[in-house]
Amino acid sequence: MTFALEKRGYVKAGPWTPECTVENPEAVHQLHREFLRAGADVIQAFSFSMDDNVIDEKNEEINQSACDLAKAVAREGGVFSAGSICQTATLYMHGAGRNRIQERIEEQIQIFLKNDMDLLIAEFFEYCEEAEWVVEVMKTTGKPTAITMSIGPAGDSNNVPPQECAVRLARTGADIIGLNCKFDPYISLETLRLMKEALERDGLSCHLMIQPVGYHTPDSGRTGFQSLPECPFALEPRTLTRWDVQKYARQAYDLPHNIFSAIYFFSFQLAIERGFLPEASQKHSPWGESLKAHPKEWCRARGNRAYWESLEPATGRPYSSAKSKFDGPA
Repeated sequence: MTFALEKRGYVKAGPWTPECTVENPEAVHQLHREFLRAGADVIQAFSFSMDDNVIDEKNEEINQSACDLAKAVAREGGVFSAGSICQTATLYMHGAGRNRIQERIEEQIQIFLKNDMDLLIAEFFEYCEEAEWVVEVMKTTGKPTAITMSIGPAGDSNNVPPQECAVRLARTGADIIGLNCKFDPYISLETLRLMKEALERDGLSCHLMIQPVGYHTPDSGRTGFQSLPECPFALEPRTLTRWDVQKYARQAYDLPHNIFSAIYFFSFQLAIERGFLPEASQKHSPWGESLKAHPKEWCRARGNRAYWESLEPATGRPYSSAKSKFDGPA
């Protein structure tokens, strides 16, 4: 969501803080509606960071507006609304400790309880320990609890492997466990498989969730897309096509477990894979069937599933390499 709003000029790249819920609420409302049209089952509030370094006097106003916007669109479509919290960032890294961080979490979730959001999503956690502390607080609310970590196959920033992260979070009581916002769908699915296998091995059961970035990141390091030289202003050549999303949706669907997934680019492809046709599908032909009415024969020949499933899109950039020269942290 932050990427889509930043490209439209409503969010600053880097901080990604959501002042636009107050400054330009119509932009957030419209993006929520686009998610709804694409088949989203949950509308997530675009709410404020918990890092004490970025909290200001607008915090409560921003978060209240975020709840109002998300709930309004959720009611419109008869779907669920979610309150969204994130890592405390510098608080944890500077050793604030369990008590202080849990106090901060309790402060953050009050606005979502006040607005009776249907579920709580905590996301972008780089440390399993901090994520456990967050789940402990969220479980006291009685709301369904989702926790997603911003990690890949290498594990968290304390070198805790994803398998152990999943098991620890499940044992802490999370209803939904997953990954978000650091890697592309394919790397995220690879990581999720590791988590799923560990959960099954330990006899644990919970839903799984992915919120990947909409860019190809095969050459990213441990820290994901943020370590790429193109981040944040030149990522467009890496953008997923709708067919990339379809392939990802198929792989996620075939993974024998319950996976929730959110991605902005043509997310109705995901809905189509599960047999549900959202409103946006009325203007979309899943395999290019609309091309069969094209006046050009060569274009009509592309109106079939085999063509688009086998296509490897070119970038049209004659001097670009397939992967970047890595300049971020290992």
